[in-house]
Amino acid sequence: MKRLLLSISFLSFAVLIGCSNHTGQTEEDKEKVVEQEEKQENIVLAPFTGLPAKGGIEKRPFAVMINNHPKARPQSGLHKADIVYEVLAEGNITRFLAIYQSEQPDIIGPVRSARDYYIDLSKGYKALYVSHGWSPSAKEKLESGEADYLNGLFHDGTLFWRDKERKAPHNSYISYQNIEKGAKRKGYQMTDNVAPLTFLAEDDMDKIDGDTMPEFVVKYGHNENWTVQYVYDTELERYKRYSDGELTIDRETEEPILLDNIFVVEMEHQIIDNYGRRSVDIHSGGKGYLFQHGKMLEVNWENESGRILPYKDGQIIPFVPGHTWINIVPDLHQALFISKI
Repeated sequence: MKRLLLSISFLSFAVLIGCSNHTGQTEEDKEKVVEQEEKQENIVLAPFTGLPAKGGIEKRPFAVMINNHPKARPQSGLHKADIVYEVLAEGNITRFLAIYQSEQPDIIGPVRSARDYYIDLSKGYKALYVSHGWSPSAKEKLESGEADYLNGLFHDGTLFWRDKERKAPHNSYISYQNIEKGAKRKGYQMTDNVAPLTFLAEDDMDKIDGDTMPEFVVKYGHNENWTVQYVYDTELERYKRYSDGELTIDRETEEPILLDNIFVVEMEHQIIDNYGRRSVDIHSGGKGYLFQHGKMLEVNWENESGRILPYKDGQIIPFVPGHTWINIVPDLHQALFISKI
């Protein structure tokens, strides 16, 4: 599998080790085996992707509220997020909570306003929370000190900038460099020892359980603007994502969003005000479907220390090393369209 061959942290050196015991092997060959073993021991994995880290793993995660209105597409920087939560905001409009640790984009956005349940999801990763605006309940949470945060309401034109090609509220952007600047000004730490997610080992990749499911749809209401389609690319061995029939790409590079894990979970939603704002129960657990390597597995989800994770028969289901997208929906039978439901 081409994608997995890149994850050298999981490569086995059994053949090389076996050769080191073979009679007639030269000293040079033995030195090469030792060198390979040393490299294997020194490989460091990114905590939220399970892939070899491109730098140190001590960087603190940061979470950005990203706009998903059609006028905000294509977005910037989503392709570098380790984990993305897609959740309803008002009406049938979803927003993204993009969590970054392994990569730090130069451009991220458009940035939108905070909601309380997005803040709670970010806390599971001890992330610095970045938004532009907030709901009353989100304002209360952040001002009470529940999470470190940067808000474009107070840094518009300094840390955040406006893209002249787009109209507000679809034109607020930020960079990792400016996030670092803002964190320094507010005295926030930008290093941390974060607990890693659980990932499959190389030997277990061919044992992924589930029904064959190369394509499926997640609907947020009846408007095609909020219809998401996932298609498994057998060449890349990853899923591509489409919104309203358009491939989800990065605005600057035109790179597609490529996903290794898609986790669709059902949570209770309630409308709480006249603006259509919601509360979402991210704590109680419930039903879900996990999509990996073109297969679908019916599972349950649990909130483990603030993280939404897949479980089956009381055991956690490891993720495939790579990038993860989590769709939170009010009702699986109304939102998820596959042959089995």
